Amino acid sequence: MGLDQLLDLVIANRWEILAVIFGIASVYLSTREHIWSWPTGIVNVSLYFVVFLEAKLYADMGLQVVYFALSLYGWYEWLYGGENRTELHVSRATRSLGVRLLVIGAVSAAVLGTVLARFTDAALPYLDSATTSTSLVAQWMMTRKIVENWAVWVVVDVVYIGMFIFKHLYLTAGLYAVFLVLAVMGYVQWKQSFEKDRAAGTEGTGSGERGPGSAQPISSKA
Repeated sequence: MGLDQLLDLVIANRWEILAVIFGIASVYLSTREHIWSWPTGIVNVSLYFVVFLEAKLYADMGLQVVYFALSLYGWYEWLYGGENRTELHVSRATRSLGVRLLVIGAVSAAVLGTVLARFTDAALPYLDSATTSTSLVAQWMMTRKIVENWAVWVVVDVVYIGMFIFKHLYLTAGLYAVFLVLAVMGYVQWKQSFEKDRAAGTEGTGSGERGPGSAQPISSKA
């Protein structure tokens, strides 16, 4: 491949390339519980709105709008969602919360998949909708710093890799392979943070009662 061809390829895929860069930065910062994960994530989802529009993955395109709102919410919550409007700390999900989120995700996937299949030319309506709904659940869990969000992302990332390869979005498939590795890292690091502070007996407000259910709280950092 010549230099001119490479340049043309970069220009043709410029939005996807930029989205990949900001996406990796955002997720890595999330594994470190760094607040800048949210502004970099906002740039990432804005770019992917354009990418998914061109690929006719409408559910994922719409998901970016919700991600944008959730990113603003998560940014605020990580800063002020703790006790007395302090930093939010890592928590664990309860069984009841897990069941509620599972039901919400399944029902949302079925409804959205039916709508896309009947009224749009979506390429993979039900698979697209399932990943969309599950991603929303995982993202809400991240805004509340619930450890298990990373386990949900592992499952979602595996499905996304196959879907994006099928749609010839190879850079994005590669990005989600990196996300898969980062999700494993995030789970390990957040769990260690939780266990460390639990051993120290330091409690925080965690997810509390705000949202679809409650979670078991513990602070992540001093």
